[in-house]
Amino acid sequence: MKFQGLGLLLVILTSCSADFIPFSGGALEGNLVTAPDDWTEVSAAEVIQLETNPAEPYSVKLWIIGHGRHLYVHAGANRTTWVEYIENDPRVKLLIGENLYELVAKRVTDASDFKTFSDVYEGKYGRRPRNENVTEAYLFRLLSRS
Repeated sequence: MKFQGLGLLLVILTSCSADFIPFSGGALEGNLVTAPDDWTEVSAAEVIQLETNPAEPYSVKLWIIGHGRHLYVHAGANRTTWVEYIENDPRVKLLIGENLYELVAKRVTDASDFKTFSDVYEGKYGRRPRNENVTEAYLFRLLSRS
């Protein structure tokens, strides 16, 4: 019975788009490019990859929101591994398509910024974030390192 369950899991995972496989990875590779002045068009992708923990790279696939000069990643109220890594070292890398951006993450603590993010999130993904309490949710703005 254990092997049947494992086989079913493998079938499900291999039939999914790679964008939705929920496993973490390591260092990201791509064409290193400069962050744009406006992220709206660049961040049109549904799913991106974010690398944290420069000492031992840890990458995850996430939804992303770009709104003008602001770019956001969101973990909701989940204090996930990547959130912990950002809290220890805010340097991140972002892979969108073949382009790699070196950025820093800064937690959003302003309620009006969170509301703007939530409005754009709803427009892109068809629903609002589950938890819109800025003191409980982990929302990060990604900024250029320079």
